[in-house]
Amino acid sequence: MNSKRMCVATIAAGTLLLVPVLAAQTDPSASGAGPFPQSPATFPQSPGGGSQPASPGGVPQSSGVQAGQATSMRDTLGAPGQAGQQLLDKQFVRAAVQGGLADVKLGTLAVEKGGPDVKDAAQKIVDDHTAMNKEMETVADALGVMVPKKLSKEDQAEYDKLNGLSGKDFDTEYLTYIVKAHWQTLHNFYMEATAAADPDLQADVVKDLGTMHQHLGLIATTAKAEGITLPPRPPRPGATTTANK
Repeated sequence: MNSKRMCVATIAAGTLLLVPVLAAQTDPSASGAGPFPQSPATFPQSPGGGSQPASPGGVPQSSGVQAGQATSMRDTLGAPGQAGQQLLDKQFVRAAVQGGLADVKLGTLAVEKGGPDVKDAAQKIVDDHTAMNKEMETVADALGVMVPKKLSKEDQAEYDKLNGLSGKDFDTEYLTYIVKAHWQTLHNFYMEATAAADPDLQADVVKDLGTMHQHLGLIATTAKAEGITLPPRPPRPGATTTANK
């Protein structure tokens, strides 16, 4: 391992330990600001030592949901070997970039058509995801991954739907869709942060977790200011209720 990778690996490992603190600082749910992932208060030990954050819940398919393909394989098959994890890393990168494209394109539309508060929130999301995608594409090049250049069918359908809306209807649909997308993306990134084989990828993923926590807080605050009720925090994957037992 060269000196750059050793440095990145050290930074990523240290940053993982800071995620609970970061989440606690950016979680608006404590003050009743709206739906938001609960802070990962504990880090259960991974089989190989080290620590990993408890993963938040996922949501039905929406922007960025393709990243869940890698998560689902890992959940179903258990911890993969090194070669298997490298394959999952590549799948994750492709899906993450495609989800990021949706965040940028939908956000750009919201900057054009949304109300004042929605425009401001959307511009922040566009700026952040543009930067995140550039960094992820750099990692993709290093891994030899060809990343998508267009939206998924689901995200394109949502874009077309939003393009036909205006006023409060537009703001409600955009914020509802984008909060679901961020819930799913946050879950997928948590899963990848605990398992990524490539240290550069892991460092980017851990950094992006903090940005997405901030976005969820921003979305909740914007919805509250606009009088828009967002869907509640989705249940954690695999969670069961008393009725289901």
